Amino acid sequence: MDVLDVLEIESEVSLPARYSELSEKEMISRVLEIKEKFGKRLFMPGHHYQKDEVIRFADARGDSLKLAQICATQDDAEFIIFCGVHFMAETADMLTQPNQKVILSDLRAGCSMADMADIDQTLKGWDVMQDTFGDTILPLTYVNSTAAIKGFVGKHGGATVTSSNAAKMIEWAFTQKERILFLPDQHLGRNTAYDLGIPLEQMAVWAPLENKFEYEGNFEDVKVILWKGHCSVHEKFNVKHIENLRKNDPDINIIVHPECTFDVVRASDYDGSTNYIINTIAKAPAGSKWAIGTEMNLVNRLKDENPDKEISSLNPFMCPCLTMNRIDLPHLLWSMEKLEQGEVVNHITVPAEVTKNAVLALNRMLERS
Repeated sequence: MDVLDVLEIESEVSLPARYSELSEKEMISRVLEIKEKFGKRLFMPGHHYQKDEVIRFADARGDSLKLAQICATQDDAEFIIFCGVHFMAETADMLTQPNQKVILSDLRAGCSMADMADIDQTLKGWDVMQDTFGDTILPLTYVNSTAAIKGFVGKHGGATVTSSNAAKMIEWAFTQKERILFLPDQHLGRNTAYDLGIPLEQMAVWAPLENKFEYEGNFEDVKVILWKGHCSVHEKFNVKHIENLRKNDPDINIIVHPECTFDVVRASDYDGSTNYIINTIAKAPAGSKWAIGTEMNLVNRLKDENPDKEISSLNPFMCPCLTMNRIDLPHLLWSMEKLEQGEVVNHITVPAEVTKNAVLALNRMLERS
């Protein structure tokens, strides 16, 4: 089942041609005009990875879960235009009131990692895992996952995790069951479990396309089952990038996101969540040098916001996240002008049964964070 199958979505397929004829100045003016007109009735959260042309209008900036939680506090907001991707808008819908409408300006703004954990594949894989290990597995899912996956995890007693609290949640999971299934990002799961003292030999990879394990050891030793998914941005960094930078400048600090591969995280000086990266750079001494292994829009913004430091991308040829970049100024304005005309486009709603179970998974995490 595709992520769109669990959503009720109204969509206009193509952007009207007139938006390509407007100048940036004209579009900025209109966005500000509509924002002022709606006032508190319209709330606009923006993820850290959004383009500058969009993030400038955000009422709040942050990671996906933080923004969804902020949305839940905006009682006056009738409309929430989420500047992010599908799964973020889903989470916002699940945590807000039924009368509040969550909008995604461009439905093509998905997440390749989230889409790597398809609910039908997950159900099939779960059957095999139960046959192999019995009732010894607790599922955990990164918040970068679809509502359907969050619902599956909640239904089976599991919880969501963030890159900030993954270690705490994995430790909790092991108080519940002998093994964990970690979806959908194998790298965050592997890096976090390893830091907690679980050897690689006790981690098996589940390949959903083949519906089988990728593991050569003794299955009785398996403690962690890693879903074979990844972030298409963070997997583009490699150890060669680190070696080349250190060769040219031994004083440079390497900081990466834990969605990077195991060898990259091991070779870096620091690793942590997006907020960890932002805070580490902000607190770093003036004149320090940093190469950052995360999304390019954020790296460029950190360069602008920290002019007293030397900041570059770990991979200078890295492109911004393509799906995050789907939310651009023309699409944002289009969705706002439609709203001004009384039409809600790209309205994201998650079915009630999915919401019920997904919120269970979210709350289990929030209770321990």
